[in-house]
Amino acid sequence: MKPLTLLFEALGRRASAVFEEVGRFFYVLHSAFLWTFRKPFDFREWVRQMVRVGVDSLPVVGLTALFTGMVLALQTYRGFARFHAEGFVASVVSLSLTRELAPVLAALMIAGRIGSSFAAELGTMRVTEQIDALYAMAVEPIQYLVVPRVGAATIMLPFLVAFADGVGVLGGYMVAVGLMGANPVVYWEKTFQYLDLNDVFSGLIKAAVFGLILAVTGCTKGFFTSGGAEGVGRSTTAAVVMASLVILLSDFFLTKILF
Repeated sequence: MKPLTLLFEALGRRASAVFEEVGRFFYVLHSAFLWTFRKPFDFREWVRQMVRVGVDSLPVVGLTALFTGMVLALQTYRGFARFHAEGFVASVVSLSLTRELAPVLAALMIAGRIGSSFAAELGTMRVTEQIDALYAMAVEPIQYLVVPRVGAATIMLPFLVAFADGVGVLGGYMVAVGLMGANPVVYWEKTFQYLDLNDVFSGLIKAAVFGLILAVTGCTKGFFTSGGAEGVGRSTTAAVVMASLVILLSDFFLTKILF
């Protein structure tokens, strides 16, 4: 019976840790929402975080979208050529990017770049007692540290995804027309033939939700860091892994709702 008891104890500890993480996530999410609408408003910090999340992430998101569109066009063109349906390559590229690939890939890249940074910054402030000092000065850490980061990621992700949509479609055009010899006029016509505003807006809604998820996850892991420098490293790694998993999980439900 002892091995069975140890098994149930391990499962209980694991389940308790999962519920604790979920509770912390929703605590930070709820607190950030409430403090967003309370004075004082630090617009300078909001702008700084928006530049950091949005403008500074343009190169990595652009390169990711460009080569995703190029690979997608290359693979679909060769596949569709088997049954003489090359004319639909442009439609597949545009719909795949706007609906699914651009939001998910951009969010995963930002989770690795920005979510980990949020966790490392707040984790370092926690282990060096800077967050405790904010409490001592009657400053709410959620409002001062978390709200600008969460707001910036939620606002800027849709703009990054819109940029990724355009760059990805351009990458597909370059491969299909320049490399595979497709007709450029027909390609552009097919790109927008089956694409409507609902496809674009659904991808942007996904992007905003993913930005919220990755920012709250990174801030949560950093805010509740313990264990010194080693704990900061664990929190940073866990922030990226958890944000990526939650993004992929939520993508299924958002796709079911939006489409």
